Amino acid sequence: MKKKFLSLILGAAMTASMMVAPAMAAEAPIDLTGVDVENAKVGISIYKFDDNFMTLYRTELVRYLTEDLGFKEENITVTDGKNDQAEQTNQINNFITAGVDVMILNLVQSSSAPQVTDLCNEAGIPVVYINRQPEEAESDRWESEGIKATYVGADARQSGTFQGEEILETANGGDINGDGKVSYIMVQGDPENVDAQYRTEFSVKALTDAGVEVEELLLQRGDWDQAKGQQIVQDALTQFGEQIEVVFCNNDAMALGALQSIQAAGRVVNEDIYLVGVDALTDALQNIQDGNMTGTVFNDHISQAQTAVNMAVNYLKGEEVAPINMVDYVKATSENAGDILALLQ
Repeated sequence: MKKKFLSLILGAAMTASMMVAPAMAAEAPIDLTGVDVENAKVGISIYKFDDNFMTLYRTELVRYLTEDLGFKEENITVTDGKNDQAEQTNQINNFITAGVDVMILNLVQSSSAPQVTDLCNEAGIPVVYINRQPEEAESDRWESEGIKATYVGADARQSGTFQGEEILETANGGDINGDGKVSYIMVQGDPENVDAQYRTEFSVKALTDAGVEVEELLLQRGDWDQAKGQQIVQDALTQFGEQIEVVFCNNDAMALGALQSIQAAGRVVNEDIYLVGVDALTDALQNIQDGNMTGTVFNDHISQAQTAVNMAVNYLKGEEVAPINMVDYVKATSENAGDILALLQ
């Protein structure tokens, strides 16, 4: 059965958890009146293809465009930015030369948005930025200057807050050794990425806002990479040992690497250490079900991908598009991991 736009509901405002709605009716695809789906060309560039989350995201972009909306696959070009902004900018110039009608871009460096936007704007091509949010001054410029550019994503402050709340919701609030504070290590993504910055800040802020004393044992960049996450946590466990009560990871790939090191060290998640990530990758969800991860946060790539395409379609229809379009995160814990996993399979 084709995946449609996921309908997710938040729990009651006063409850601590958030749940996925069971088997809700899918929303109808966007109205395509006035769009030449037979001939419209779409250029998509992803910052790098070997990112687990962005692989899910780009797959859904193409699936939704072709299966649900009827765009021709031969008119959709998807390129690998190879984590190199110069390479990606060259791809964008190639899209312009090829005469694409709209672009969907996951920038290698969000700081490149002003230059990329100007390139696209001069060529008269609307652009939908995804996943890596340009600075507020840039999106303000789009609105004030009437530039056809928009951003679709999720507020990373929310995802960090949810990580912290998942720790607060454990039996001992993260204070496993009962010394009155939560001692943690933070495995960060790319520190230049606003998502990494916000997840790092707001996961801990959720604890301190609740009156919990915290102790940062280590903060180290893992660049969203599983192998780096594994090495960072392995070294941290050697250095700090049982002092570590919580491992925060800015994404699930690094959390899965962290889990390998935690298990290799003979530590037991949810007994003598807690582990949380972000993205709700299927492996992470399965590990939550199996008791090997404390929680993650569902970074709803399906809703984000479909919203991004819908914004691109609105541009093709000649409609106005808001500069920012956000999709909610959802907590994923042992209570609802199975429901989210079922939606993704």
